[in-house]
Amino acid sequence: QVQLVESGGGLVQPGGSLRLSCAASGSTFSINGMDSMAWYRQAPGKERELVVGIRSNGNLNYADPVKGRFTVYRDNDKKTVTLQMNSLKPEDTGVYLCNARTRVDGKWVDYWGQGTQVTVSS
Repeated sequence: QVQLVESGGGLVQPGGSLRLSCAASGSTFSINGMDSMAWYRQAPGKERELVVGIRSNGNLNYADPVKGRFTVYRDNDKKTVTLQMNSLKPEDTGVYLCNARTRVDGKWVDYWGQGTQVTVSS
């Protein structure tokens, strides 16, 4: 069983920064064992969208709206994935969710955290 817990959300003014953390746990969980880890976000009334994905080989895939402003870090030993968000904009507001994806018996399995709220407003 894999559990993901996000933290670090809050209210910040436009132009400010926040650091989100995703802590993973599970008796057999390892970040390297996942096909990918990712941060998604969902704004009210909108579909969930990818913010950044990290493949097991370390390749990164940032969504265009966050390129140059967000940076993701992975710590395999601590089983954490951190999202550093700078130059925040009101359109970055939403619930940010951590995702881990792996294959089990040939099928994709997604694990999700409960999410952390990020509000960018003056």
